[in-house]
Amino acid sequence: MSTASTCETAVQVSPGPSPVHPLRRRLNVPAPLLCVTAMFAVQLGIALSQPLFGPLGVSGATFLRLAAAAVILLAVTRPRLRGRSRRDLASAGLLGMVSAGMTLCFAGAVDRLPMGTAATIEFLGPLAVAMAFARRASHLLWALLAGGGVALLTLFGGEGGGTHGLDPVGLGLAFAAAACYAGYILLTDKVGASFKGFEGLAVSITVGALVTLPLGIGPAWHGLSSADNPWGLLLAVTGVALLLPVIPYALEMSALRRLPQRVFSVLVSLEPAVSALVGLVVLHQVLGAAQLAGIACVVAASVASTLASRR
Repeated sequence: MSTASTCETAVQVSPGPSPVHPLRRRLNVPAPLLCVTAMFAVQLGIALSQPLFGPLGVSGATFLRLAAAAVILLAVTRPRLRGRSRRDLASAGLLGMVSAGMTLCFAGAVDRLPMGTAATIEFLGPLAVAMAFARRASHLLWALLAGGGVALLTLFGGEGGGTHGLDPVGLGLAFAAAACYAGYILLTDKVGASFKGFEGLAVSITVGALVTLPLGIGPAWHGLSSADNPWGLLLAVTGVALLLPVIPYALEMSALRRLPQRVFSVLVSLEPAVSALVGLVVLHQVLGAAQLAGIACVVAASVASTLASRR
């Protein structure tokens, strides 16, 4: 895995004086560690979201998570929109839409597929970005190796390692999440550079909550109104919202400010392994030999690509 020196070579230094906030100086965490922490938060968040799908539905739980995240981020960052260019606002709005699509589609996929399988198919998005930004033959080789791992996990992603039982709707949602993930990486990099701190994230998550509102408000209202303890249910949703999307999206935005998009894209290829591990521990989803081989390919590609990026 990459070290702090790898991150330092990837930092883009802007001309002119740029004072560093004292807190940021003290919390100079290596960018790859931010990525790994974000991945564990995402997968733990989606695993803990599954009990909420029953009373609230997938769309209701997703809407409430995004709404709670928007309230938290708006309260913390208090973003100022006055004076912003139309391009900056449009980028934040587009990021909100693809974030909503990614969150909703991935939640629907893991409701129908094993977490490791869904996360691996979703990784096709970062893989596409990695291949698009490849500048050396070795970069393309590692991306193709990761793609081979994706293929193994997709073909043998059923429970116990077989193909039987893979839900076609779940597969379609996972591929849709992959397309949104690619846009998320590209737009997060742009929004992170245009907005101060996490103001852009607060704006984008608010847009994401508004995008999911038409689909989620009905199931969410029905679930809350029929729950024995609606306030407890809302508290659970808020807790999960911190794990997904508040903490991971903030960490990923920080990492993308310090890493090239290609390096970030292949670093997150660890996500299928993290997802499979969390699925095993939290949801007791057992992996087959082919699934483990696929994860090994993906992890090897991630490590090799990161090491090859050192100057």
